[in-house]
Amino acid sequence: MGSVTIRRLDDSLKARLRVRAAHHGRSMEEEVRQILKAELREEPKRTENLAESIRRKMDPLGGVDLVLPRREPVRKPPDFT
Repeated sequence: MGSVTIRRLDDSLKARLRVRAAHHGRSMEEEVRQILKAELREEPKRTENLAESIRRKMDPLGGVDLVLPRREPVRKPPDFT
């Protein structure tokens, strides 16, 4: 099995890890292993494009009926000759 050394770990983070490990009745090392296993076990979250994200957030609010202006025929381009 491999091992990992974490340098420059913030003291407050280390203290929180120690408390969390004690709460779960584990060593800090075992707590870190469990955190990594849980995090890496999850499937990567599917990213959605902006339109899908907006639609998902707005769908529960209902739709909006927009009045679209009537389209005019395309004009002939100017003749510069």
